[in-house]
Amino acid sequence: MPTDRVCLGRKRPVPSCPNPLFLQWLTELRDSAKEKGLKTQYVYQKAINSLKKYPLPLKNGKEAKILQNFGDGICKILDERLQKHFKENGSDAPIHLATSCHRSNMASSKQMEEPQKEPSGNLSEHMKQTQKEVRKEKGSKKKREYVPQKRSGGYAVLLTLYRHTQMPGCKGFMFRNELQTEAQPLCEKSFTVPDLGSKYTAWSSVSTLIQKDLLVKTHNPARYSLTDQGLALAEKLDSEESGMAKEHVEQMSEEEDSQDGPDVVDLTLEEEDEEESSKSSERLATALSVNQARAHISESDATGKSQTLESGRTAMSWHLPPGSYDIVLCVDVIETTGGSSGRKQELVKELQRNCVTFDIRKLNVGDFLWVAREKVTPVPGQLRPPVGKELVLDYIIERKRMDDLCGSIIDGRFREQKFRLKRCGLRKPIYLVEECGSAAAHLSLPESTLQQAIVNTQVVDGFFVKRVQDVKESAAYLTIMTRYLQKLYHKCTLFCRSRELEGDGGDESEQTANISCSLMAFTEFNYGAIKNKCQTVREVFARQLMQISGVSGDKAAAVLEHYSTVSSLLQAYDQCSSESEKEKLLSSIKYGKLKRNLGPALSRTIYQLYCTRGPLS
Repeated sequence: MPTDRVCLGRKRPVPSCPNPLFLQWLTELRDSAKEKGLKTQYVYQKAINSLKKYPLPLKNGKEAKILQNFGDGICKILDERLQKHFKENGSDAPIHLATSCHRSNMASSKQMEEPQKEPSGNLSEHMKQTQKEVRKEKGSKKKREYVPQKRSGGYAVLLTLYRHTQMPGCKGFMFRNELQTEAQPLCEKSFTVPDLGSKYTAWSSVSTLIQKDLLVKTHNPARYSLTDQGLALAEKLDSEESGMAKEHVEQMSEEEDSQDGPDVVDLTLEEEDEEESSKSSERLATALSVNQARAHISESDATGKSQTLESGRTAMSWHLPPGSYDIVLCVDVIETTGGSSGRKQELVKELQRNCVTFDIRKLNVGDFLWVAREKVTPVPGQLRPPVGKELVLDYIIERKRMDDLCGSIIDGRFREQKFRLKRCGLRKPIYLVEECGSAAAHLSLPESTLQQAIVNTQVVDGFFVKRVQDVKESAAYLTIMTRYLQKLYHKCTLFCRSRELEGDGGDESEQTANISCSLMAFTEFNYGAIKNKCQTVREVFARQLMQISGVSGDKAAAVLEHYSTVSSLLQAYDQCSSESEKEKLLSSIKYGKLKRNLGPALSRTIYQLYCTRGPLS
């Protein structure tokens, strides 16, 4: 019978191996950092992964620096703990004789013996098999669930959308500006202004939420809603948030109960005692506000569907009380740079000479407008003060020189600018026309044509037209308007409204009563007025109609009320029985304030444009 070969000789002593101790200590450091919410937990986790892959025993922490993700700090911590362990247990402690290192050494000795009795082909097959097993172990690792950090942009967006879905009668989605406004109190960073030295805002985390299938972006303007996975994660975050708030309220109530008797103000307190008393009163006020908020939430949960959508919109709105804002003139950057820069700089100098508070920024529609800017106090230790909220007043000015007016009429910008001014959401557009005298005699259009265009702007389009002679008069008019608006709004409480929610109903009498105090946020206004942004099918159809000679903005809007897309118009043409009926389909549509008919001639032109095969006659 073949007998197993017996290996004779002295048994090798197993070398000391602190690798298991290092793994244990790194795991403890990672868990401690994770409990405190520190980002160093990820550094420790990377070091743990590197150490697990390293097959040889280490002598000390300094030697571990050859491994990936091991820096001076981690090596120093490991050496300090190793020295402490030596002092407590001795250098010959049995825990250092790690079983894992012993197994690895035994395996390595076996591998040294196996090539002597096995051919090289079997060895290569064995190595391939071990590599496959390692890959399987790597692939079998469970991916960690994505959870946004507390008070981050993603955290605030998930919580805001979840709480919005819990409101009775909610839409199931939120628009961008609405979502930014509601999520800002839950986030430490700004959703609109990046930090100093960075180009990212808290809103940048929305793309991560979309990639993780937690958020869905649809429609134009964009609508944001939660997926099923995002709803489950947001519900978990909300329960943790409410649990922490409940513990805070209970702690405050215990402190309040521990106080004996009524509060007595001691006038003999020193300054330090006064500061402590003021801090305690602030904590008490915070506890009461949290308690009231939780009571309000519990009442809303009890009433359930009795709350309406209007109450939800009221809760989401914000306002600026009298005295908390300044009226600031906003000047489009194009009005100060480019072209005849000397004339444009003269306007800025005139405004500065008149002591007008103005701000130069990019305006997507109009040349001048006014905003109510919230007064903010600088925060100690911060380079820049916090960003104040801004509401746009209902006055917007489009400035035109006679030569610019002539050029805009020729290239078609004149009608387009008036159409965009009507749709911008501000109720009182103004046309400021310069050089209305003999300057029009040297232009490519006759003066009568220009004068007729100005009159049509005032009478037909309903704009207020102000005629001035030069830049100084323009600056004087802007100065007078600024001071007039400062006087008009100085006792008004300004409420924020959203154009995207205007069509959701509401009391019309209340809107007309507070029409001067219900204003749009500047960010929403400027974003909605972008000229080349992605357009809906309805908007493209309106632009097509306005290219037809004789179709104004009012006529195009009247057609869109009956047929919002080209497809709906073509379906209406298909339902007509005869050719004459198709040509007169749009003739009876009313447009404008006087409710005049569109007319058979224009109706026939539109029909021929969309239904004629081949070139038009």
